[in-house]
Amino acid sequence: MRQPQRAIVSLSLLSISLALAVATSCATARAQTAASYDELAKREAAANAEDGKRVAPLKSIGNPTADVSAEMQAMIGAPYPPHFNADPKTPAEWKELIDRRAKLLIAGIPALKAKLGVKVEETRLAGVHCYIVTPNKIALENRRRLLIHVHGGGYVFGPGEAALPEAIMMAGFGGYKVISVDYRMPPDFPYPAAMDDAMAVWKEVLKSHEHRRLAIFGTSTGGAMTLAMVLRARDEKLPLPAAIAPGTPWSDIDKIGDSYASNEWVDNVLVTWDGWLGRAAKLYANGTSLKNPYISPIYGDFKGFPPTILTSGTRDLFLSNTVRTHRKLRRAGVIADLNVYEGQSHAQYQFNVDAPETKEAFTDIARFFDRYLKQ
Repeated sequence: MRQPQRAIVSLSLLSISLALAVATSCATARAQTAASYDELAKREAAANAEDGKRVAPLKSIGNPTADVSAEMQAMIGAPYPPHFNADPKTPAEWKELIDRRAKLLIAGIPALKAKLGVKVEETRLAGVHCYIVTPNKIALENRRRLLIHVHGGGYVFGPGEAALPEAIMMAGFGGYKVISVDYRMPPDFPYPAAMDDAMAVWKEVLKSHEHRRLAIFGTSTGGAMTLAMVLRARDEKLPLPAAIAPGTPWSDIDKIGDSYASNEWVDNVLVTWDGWLGRAAKLYANGTSLKNPYISPIYGDFKGFPPTILTSGTRDLFLSNTVRTHRKLRRAGVIADLNVYEGQSHAQYQFNVDAPETKEAFTDIARFFDRYLKQ
């Protein structure tokens, strides 16, 4: 009978020894962590002791989990797109890259239309190629309302049907009829071709629709063009839309703004201005000043702008563009809402129709329009 007792005592002693070892190990780890942090804090304090640039240590950022859907987490954690550092040297190389990316987007259009219950028709307005996107069911209050869509893509990507996903989501989730403008783009048509096309459509639509029932929206490049269209409409003494929704607008096309640095290499969509993005900016501007308000609308006068809703994410390279635009609108006395999503890189709120955040973003925009568009 004594052997089992001895075994129990031995096991108890072993458990105590293991517990002491674990406790000692944890205490050592905590001490090392504290020491490492203290060393890091001293180094960073020394590196940032003077006014001017902020110096941050090399670090990695895990996927956010709080209040972020699994679908969105998958996008946030994805690797960089293969084209992020593309450097086409000739018009032919630009066109090959543009066509290759367009084919990927166009392949998903039929399923997206079916899922959201919309139909798409091609048309021409004022000589500009456009698409009319109509939901199968339109609420009574939306039947005389119309949205004008200007697509994103850095002024180079998204020709033809490749421009349609955002317009389809707005029509499907929001229940609005949408005209999507397939504006001309580089390398064949630099600035001001895109803006000229968008404005030609705006003028044509005004002939048959009351401006108080119209809104303009678009993301990234489309967000910048939305803002620039209001500037041009005002300058040309044209009626303004009742509301606008510039999503994460490229409102400063140059590398100016805090998040161009703070979110560089963190945003897994645009990644860096110094890749294809900055090259596309120069291609589009074609020698025109990057501070021209019709190219970088942040340098325009926002006084008298219609109510505006902006959307961005905490990892968005264009977060500063969006924040600067929002603040300038508010300072001009304009009604302006700002929605910023946890963890999202550039425009990820519209990349996956099944992500809850996608429906949420477009529903918020639709409700904003419902508030300010005349029935």
